Amino acid sequence: MDDARDKIKARLLRATTALEAAGVPYAVIGGNAVGAWVAKQDEGAVRATLDVDLLLRPADLDAAEQALSKEGFVRRHVSGIDCFLDGRKGKFRDAVHIVRAGEKVREDYVAPAPDVEESVRGDHYRVLTLEALVRMKLTSFRLKDQTHLVDLIGLRMIDESWCSRYQPELGERLRSLVQHPDVEFFDDENDGGE
Repeated sequence: MDDARDKIKARLLRATTALEAAGVPYAVIGGNAVGAWVAKQDEGAVRATLDVDLLLRPADLDAAEQALSKEGFVRRHVSGIDCFLDGRKGKFRDAVHIVRAGEKVREDYVAPAPDVEESVRGDHYRVLTLEALVRMKLTSFRLKDQTHLVDLIGLRMIDESWCSRYQPELGERLRSLVQHPDVEFFDDENDGGE
């Protein structure tokens, strides 16, 4: 498992370093972004993630292709998703997956993806701001998104006061997680160890 995590981390760093060197604006999103924020509170609470997700402006896809191709990435469009395979024989699950900034990932989503400007410099790369990341997670609201949100709630990084930051439907989704009785809060003094 550690080998897989190392490969994902290396892929993320190769891609973000290449984009930065070429001056292509981007933001890390998805599980790696959640991990970067969670690590600020508790490195031990960071979950493993299976892929690399980046936010790019549609107008920057060609520039990103030029930058990433120098690192061996190959641009493809698979099942409606822009991605960069890690080498010509790379697999989709091992690709760098792209979300287009300012566009809806799915037509039925309540909100479009944020712009790359809603990012901050992390330790190694640019990461979506916590507020924008939570908005993305509330918009897609798949089980893994809910799990990421529960982690942020459990670490007291977000709470019910955040509900008013988002449009009503997204605020209600967050409220449902905050008020859910199964949300366990991390507590160093009473970690529940048995």
